[in-house]
Amino acid sequence: MKRMIFLTFLAGLVSCGNEVQPKPNAYLALEYPAAEYVFYSNDGCPYGFEKNSRAVVQPSRVGRECWLNLEYPRLKGTIFITYQPVENNLDSLLTDAQKLPLQHTIKADAIEGSVYSNNYHNTYGMFYQVLGDAASQAQFYLTDSTSHFLTGSVYFEAQPNFDSILPAAAYLKKDIRHLMETVKWQPNSSD
Repeated sequence: MKRMIFLTFLAGLVSCGNEVQPKPNAYLALEYPAAEYVFYSNDGCPYGFEKNSRAVVQPSRVGRECWLNLEYPRLKGTIFITYQPVENNLDSLLTDAQKLPLQHTIKADAIEGSVYSNNYHNTYGMFYQVLGDAASQAQFYLTDSTSHFLTGSVYFEAQPNFDSILPAAAYLKKDIRHLMETVKWQPNSSD
């Protein structure tokens, strides 16, 4: 009897090795609905674009005319859009717009810029993708080079943690690219 208990105990010791097993990779299973785009324009503003139907348009809290926020409540993110007329100040508008992404170089791992040009809509600009724990994950500017200048930036209502906001940031980057591709300048009183 004692021998049987001892053998059972010994078998238990031998079979319970401390082999380290790697844990399988875990990924967030965040899925966002496919974007459905609708054309948006404000009667008093000289531009319009297609926006995701899930984005809620709010006037800018800064209160400037033709500035707006595209809020994504489910993602807790916002695309802040600003508009300024070009009045012999294109160089300074371009300089300011190109400096904005550089403000994130301290926290960013990389900032990738890509030129945007659409001769059909007379729209030219840059799209900046900011990688890393920066406050803004994407920024852009668009102009027709003579009358209109539009900028936009993505911000989230959370401490920047690139790994955590990556799926939401990717979703909003697609929406920004679509917005850029569909901007249409509308005549205003200065044209």
